[in-house]
Amino acid sequence: MAESMFLHKVRERGLSDRYVADSAGTGNWHAGDPPDHRTIKVLADQGIPFASHARVVRESDFVDFDWIIAMDETNAADLKKLRNSQPNKVLLMMSFDVSTVVKNVPDPYYGDISDFENVYDMLNVATDALINTLESRNYLSD
Repeated sequence: MAESMFLHKVRERGLSDRYVADSAGTGNWHAGDPPDHRTIKVLADQGIPFASHARVVRESDFVDFDWIIAMDETNAADLKKLRNSQPNKVLLMMSFDVSTVVKNVPDPYYGDISDFENVYDMLNVATDALINTLESRNYLSD
C-alpha cells in the first residue's frame, strides 16, 4: 500500500522523474502475488492503482536504494540482520510523521477492511511527510 501511495503522490506532484520506489517483504509468503484484495479496494476507493506484486528483499536493494523503509520495528530489525545490509539505510515509515508517537504501521492482514482503511490513513500522512523530507533534502543538495 505504501509504495502505491508514494508513487501516486509523487506523480501528482510532478516528481516522478526524481524518485523510484519498490515494495518488498522480509518473507516469501506472498512472493509474486498482487496486493491483498482489501488493499486494492482501499487504494481504488482513493483513485490509486496498485503498483506491484510482492517480492522478497534482495541484497542489491541496499545498493540500489538510498533508504529501505520498514513498516515496523520487527521488520526493521530483520532488515538490519540481512547479509550485506546497511543498517543506516533502514528507517521506519512512521518516523517521518512527526505528529505522532506511533512507531509501527500495524499489519492489517488478519483484520477487516477497517484495519486496511486505518493503515491507509496512517500512510497518507507518513507518505506526504516522506516526500516533504525528500524534497527538503533535494533542495538542500541542489
